[in-house]
Amino acid sequence: MDDRTLLRTAADRLDALAARTTAGDWRTGGLLATRPEVIAHRDVDGQVATEHVAEARAGTAAWITALSPAVGPALAGWLRVAADAPMVEPAATAVARVLLDRLP
Repeated sequence: MDDRTLLRTAADRLDALAARTTAGDWRTGGLLATRPEVIAHRDVDGQVATEHVAEARAGTAAWITALSPAVGPALAGWLRVAADAPMVEPAATAVARVLLDRLP
């Protein structure tokens, strides 16, 4: 498989995985700092709805596993390469913005 096919295949699989997991903007919540809950916030027919991600484990386990900390070094490397490229890729900028909104 050539590099371009590899990139497209990985992107397609990530899209497919995202489509079958709990949708929404995942945020931590809960009363105990040692046991925070992850809650998905989303728009359902014009109404804000929430769902505890743990209650939807069948749909979210693969997402959490796929985006484990093991993905971090490769993702950080991609962002660094994108930053040094002659033209900044809009997709890289979009990923960086989402990460910066969520990272401490």
